[in-house]
Amino acid sequence: MSDQLDNQIQPCLPCPVTSTEQTPLSSANTPVVTTPLSTPIIKIPVVLSEPTLQIVVESDITLSPAATEIKRVKKNVFLNQVKLVPVRFTRIAGTDFFRVTRAKLFVAGHIRKNIEYASSACNGALQDRIADVPFSGFADLTFPQEPGGPTPILGISEFAEVNFLNDHTQLDARLDKAFFQNLVKYNEQPFGELVAANFFELDFSPTMARPEGTFSKLREKIVLELTVKVLQVQQIRLGAGSVVTPVLSGLTPPVSPATESPTNHWQ
Repeated sequence: MSDQLDNQIQPCLPCPVTSTEQTPLSSANTPVVTTPLSTPIIKIPVVLSEPTLQIVVESDITLSPAATEIKRVKKNVFLNQVKLVPVRFTRIAGTDFFRVTRAKLFVAGHIRKNIEYASSACNGALQDRIADVPFSGFADLTFPQEPGGPTPILGISEFAEVNFLNDHTQLDARLDKAFFQNLVKYNEQPFGELVAANFFELDFSPTMARPEGTFSKLREKIVLELTVKVLQVQQIRLGAGSVVTPVLSGLTPPVSPATESPTNHWQ
């Protein structure tokens, strides 16, 4: 009997593992030499604004199979667009570029809801319902957000045409001769980044269910506080903390501060 037990109970042997011994390597700091450089210019994203938008949505979500109790609702935000549309600007003195002083911020996306609920089945598994709730809207932004703060900078493309008189009569126009100039300025596009989403939500059945009763429709009222960053890539001079704006030889020469119109509107 003892021999039989010894044959049945075998010791558990460890599995062999291949290992490699690591060779220690020496480490030393690399010496550096400071190169004198006065106020270099870098090109980086600049935060223009960080607004918190309040978005209010209401929707109905069907549940199949019907629910007896909502267990948990998990939410996330997905943005499809964050677009800045300037509506007012002023010229930057000595240049042919403009600072945006007012703009509309268009935001669109959807709220992804993951709803976990119990059905009427006895000892049934939790049901899962995923729904996308779309939203869209706009907000009015003014720049700068604080005194001396950054603003969007844009250059406006320009077009000119020159017409000529008749060479012989000097009394009528030559329709077969014209001079054209077209200046196209390519701007860095303002863009957005998602920062935070704060949800306040009320979910209920439109028809109140009796205890242990079922409901197949869930009505939700959501207040979403959405925080986004609005940025634009700009040239910054280090040390001075100032934005560097190029001067292009456009059709309209740079206006001096004494004759500059304080505010212009895009039509």
